[in-house]
Amino acid sequence: MSLTGSSIPRVRFAPSPTGYLHVGGARTALFNWLYARRMGGVFVLRIEDTDMERSSTDMVTGILDGLSWLGLDWDEGPGVGGPHAPYFQSERLELYRAAAAELVTAGRAYYDFGGPSKRGDAAAEEDGTYERRYDRDACLAVPADTVARRVAAGEPYAIRFLVPPGETVFADLVHGDVRFDNAHIEDFVVLRSDGYPTYHLSVVVDDIAMAMTHVVRGDDHISNTPKQVLLYQAFGKPVPHFAHVPLIMGADKKRLSKRHGATSVMEYERQGYVPEAMVNFLALLGWSPGQDLELLTKDELVSHFTLDGISTGNAVFNTEKLDWFNHQYLLKRSDDDLLALLTPWFERAGLWQADLANGRRSWFVEVLTLLRPRAKRLGEFVDGARPFLAAPDSYDPDGAAQHLSAPDIGAHLTALRDTFATLEPFSEGPLEQTLRAVAEQRGLKAGVLIHATRLAMTGRTVSPGLFEMLRLLGRDQVVARLDRVIQTR
Repeated sequence: MSLTGSSIPRVRFAPSPTGYLHVGGARTALFNWLYARRMGGVFVLRIEDTDMERSSTDMVTGILDGLSWLGLDWDEGPGVGGPHAPYFQSERLELYRAAAAELVTAGRAYYDFGGPSKRGDAAAEEDGTYERRYDRDACLAVPADTVARRVAAGEPYAIRFLVPPGETVFADLVHGDVRFDNAHIEDFVVLRSDGYPTYHLSVVVDDIAMAMTHVVRGDDHISNTPKQVLLYQAFGKPVPHFAHVPLIMGADKKRLSKRHGATSVMEYERQGYVPEAMVNFLALLGWSPGQDLELLTKDELVSHFTLDGISTGNAVFNTEKLDWFNHQYLLKRSDDDLLALLTPWFERAGLWQADLANGRRSWFVEVLTLLRPRAKRLGEFVDGARPFLAAPDSYDPDGAAQHLSAPDIGAHLTALRDTFATLEPFSEGPLEQTLRAVAEQRGLKAGVLIHATRLAMTGRTVSPGLFEMLRLLGRDQVVARLDRVIQTR
């Protein structure tokens, strides 16, 4: 193994493909990416797939898709290659085994031939109890020739790191100096009895081999760090700069999990969020650019990003705030971009019509413009535009009971329908004036006709501005929909 000195920062995102890319992982990847881009460094993607039972190619694909959707391109890694390939840990197993043997040779690790529950096998490691089930003195007392004979005979064993006495200290770029008393660090397994490395060994071996200068990861890894620092020292390699970033909590101040909503980053795409909003939102979860800045493009995030701006306190994932960011970015989208973004959404809803992209494009853009002030997610455009593209086939029951059951409402709507049928011009001002005039002539409050007409047009009690909507629907549709509600009420 070798660690080449370099003034160019090298950072990595190293997910385990035992699940899709979740919000916490995406935020960690983003912080690493921003730091690399800010400092002119290298962003490496490494897949830590040594858990063969739980890892899957589908999860790898999900991670790559999530990073690509967010626009977090990697300089080395899957699909890109690089000087430190392969970038899948499952293809690097011999490196870890050789490193474990190197530790034994140097007297920094030893063989443990204990029973299955003592060898640090997968099951024992999973329940976290294996570190309390070994006898260091007994293991170290086995003569070297006996060890060699038992290994040659194929007897199962694990390899444990021999934790030295004293204190392990590392400088954290977020938390400052962090100290651990080695007396509280038991001799941890580096190579399990199945021949697979534990996380501590594989991550250190790879970070050395890939010349990582900085390790930016979640606060939940702080307890792992002293073990990894000890391994760097045992290999005689420089310890990278560590920066442990705050965890992300739900609104209930508990660690973010499935119960708080979406389980993967790509689920947010399916919910109608745009990537630039998600990136902006994630960047501010535990980091601040200062100056009360909030809306920042990716280039602006890069120009402002420093590890100094990372908070020591946990961040709270607020869906309402994410909706706000998304709304702001949807407002900024050009008409062409928004139309391109929404086309597949309308196609999936069965509402897309070919002439919306050409013959009726300007009309459709007006519809979307009318919906922009309210739409926080892409799906809300589809829902809001539905009444413009298809007449309602039913009416909100509560709304109908309240607004279509008044005495003589049919006659009132007929009078409005007849007036609208000849109204010129058929535009917002005249439409509003006409409705209010009909209401006054018939001794009604204007709201009676407004609510009934809205139901007739949309089947709903809530809509964009009624008179803008009537203009965009056009005379024929307005008259036809009034006729239908008059006949069916």
